Amino acid sequence: MVGRKVHLSDIREVDMEDLLGRRQIHTDVAEIADYLNNRVVLITGAGGSIGSELARQVHRFGPKELVMLDRDESALHAVQLSIYGKGLLDTPDVVLADIRDAQVIEEVFALHRPEVVFHAAALKHLPMLEQYPEEGWKTNVQGTLNVLEAARKVGCVHFVNVSTDKAADPSCTLGRTKRTAERLTAWYSANAHGTYISVRFGNVLGSRGSVLHSFMEQIRRGGPVTVTHPDITRYFMTVPEACQLVIQAGAIGEAGEVLVFDMGEPVRILDVARRLVSQSGKEIEITFTGLRHGEKLHEALFSAGEYGIRRCHPLITHVPVQGLAPEDLAADPSRLELALAAPGRRPSYS
Repeated sequence: MVGRKVHLSDIREVDMEDLLGRRQIHTDVAEIADYLNNRVVLITGAGGSIGSELARQVHRFGPKELVMLDRDESALHAVQLSIYGKGLLDTPDVVLADIRDAQVIEEVFALHRPEVVFHAAALKHLPMLEQYPEEGWKTNVQGTLNVLEAARKVGCVHFVNVSTDKAADPSCTLGRTKRTAERLTAWYSANAHGTYISVRFGNVLGSRGSVLHSFMEQIRRGGPVTVTHPDITRYFMTVPEACQLVIQAGAIGEAGEVLVFDMGEPVRILDVARRLVSQSGKEIEITFTGLRHGEKLHEALFSAGEYGIRRCHPLITHVPVQGLAPEDLAADPSRLELALAAPGRRPSYS
């Protein structure tokens, strides 16, 4: 066309269904989202990939107030612009705050008194948290505790903690901290008014820092495309389908449960890389870098000994989780493991 070679990537967007190896899940949440209508809804991590899509979807159900909280002002600008068509950042429903700051979080909750909370704020990059495990603990555990306690004090009715499949039989800092967050959420379900649950799903295609973005950037630069292991697999969802199921979970979850999403068969990362390279029409080398510390070859959705039932939705399994009291955090095995692991992996600043 016009005298130049045309690649597939020039004429169409990447097809998510090609990469997933299945059709995307489309959930009709309109019938069960009454708990959002005319309610004050607060979303932590509202500038992130999951948090921002949650905000856009929640907005359609007519909340009384949609409070978007994040520590990234540029991300808040982007999500406000995507929902309201303006990004002035001058209204009290756009909150610049860090969930690590317990006093500020308590003040924000006291001001807005949210009835529904979606807690999506987290640190999520496995290799980074292996280097800085204490940072993972401060955000994913202590930050979650701050949000849970603030929600309890204002009588939150629905609390949904967004977790990850790495919390099942965790082998890394990310998994251990998110597992602890699940257990804290379960404890609050028995010691606070309202329903407190967690939702657990795998990798999200298209989220910031996802393998999709990494591979596409490597292809754009001419390669190589790097894959950790030829046999490594992961469960995948798209951002919209993950958020639809999070909203669904908030309506059907019972106190103390972790709701685990069925994402179909795990996908080989190498297959994703090959499909993207093929679509680009370029000659790109694929190289293998080896599994990183704490990284599994295959993820599990359930820990050993966990059991669950599909009670309300064909794609959601309800799993009971043992609660962990805040006063027992110091003795939590995950905390001790992080403390032991940190000195050997933390970079030297001398």
